[in-house]
Amino acid sequence: MSAISGEDHQMERRWRLILGQDAADTALTGADQGMDDALSTLYPGGDEERGRFGGSGASAPKVARWLGDIRRYFPSTVVRVMQKDALERFNLRQLLLEKEMLEAVEPDVNLVATLISLSHVIPQKTKETARTVVGKLVDKLMERLQEPMRAAVSGAVNRAVRNRRPRASEIDWPRTITANMKNYLPEYKTVIPEKLVGYGRKARSCERHIILCIDQSGSMAASVVYASIFGAVLASLPAVKTSLVLFDTAVVDMTDQLEDPVELLFGTQLGGGTDINRAIGYCQELVVEPAKTILVLISDLIEGGLEKNLLKRTASLIDSGVKFVTLLALSDEGHPAYDSGLAQEMAALGAPAFACTPDLFPDLMASAIRGEDIATWAAKKNIVTPRAANH
Repeated sequence: MSAISGEDHQMERRWRLILGQDAADTALTGADQGMDDALSTLYPGGDEERGRFGGSGASAPKVARWLGDIRRYFPSTVVRVMQKDALERFNLRQLLLEKEMLEAVEPDVNLVATLISLSHVIPQKTKETARTVVGKLVDKLMERLQEPMRAAVSGAVNRAVRNRRPRASEIDWPRTITANMKNYLPEYKTVIPEKLVGYGRKARSCERHIILCIDQSGSMAASVVYASIFGAVLASLPAVKTSLVLFDTAVVDMTDQLEDPVELLFGTQLGGGTDINRAIGYCQELVVEPAKTILVLISDLIEGGLEKNLLKRTASLIDSGVKFVTLLALSDEGHPAYDSGLAQEMAALGAPAFACTPDLFPDLMASAIRGEDIATWAAKKNIVTPRAANH
């Protein structure tokens, strides 16, 4: 009897997903509700609507999120059909088909995320134009973010690696004066610098290994764009070794693409499921000198893998000396949706979790390099962090 009841429930569930809101009232939960929302957005029913997003512009973030959601809930063959329908129903076809319109559009992070998500269905004749649009945004972000990132990180590395026999151009005068105050001569109103403190600017070896581990799920689209730009900047700094890892249910090391951020972005696959545990496991294998390693996990922490194992790996990394930071988002938007319970668990282990704007990210990395407490840094910046769970 229970088997028949189960079959009836499955039949009702399938008809509910097929017919949408017009079906008989059947409760949907979890992934089924997510599938229904994604289908209803594209196929709302009735003649009065052609998709909930209407035009482009302010709806772009929702489009990018939706493109990620359909990869999470449907197989690739279905995704391709839905993407093609979306070109028409979301009024994206004209944008993607007409080279002149694509050239005239003002690129922003959400538009770039949309183009990347649709890269497999963009017509061949406009693919190069789409790549040019992405390149425009990359150049724009590089101009805005490159110098602050270089200055903050290079300065932090230079100050973290002290040189006791500095050249004149390498002397850190404030610290040198402080270190020699006992040698102050009142009659000459000066300090005799018996001991020099330098920045160590000529250090040749890698002083820090920064691992950016980035969630490719649909909600993280803007974060992927910004993190790729910062990864490229970090990779250009000689005293910093940079690794960039993208993940959904699989893990892809994109470190060899850091010299070309545009190529890197077109190599991403926004959307799909999430296995953070697997990604952190891969990053754990990259760690050679824990005390010199900073691992930045950029994810909404909506884990599809084994949460218990993720927490175990996180604890192991932190105990070994790795500086572990969790960014729930790296974007201009406000508070992200995230798993607050897992964020609290991570914070309890010593991996504070919070959202960060691109303009604050250079200072965050400088603080991590200097060995400062990241939760304290966030508090000074008035960034709200999930409180650690009680144990």
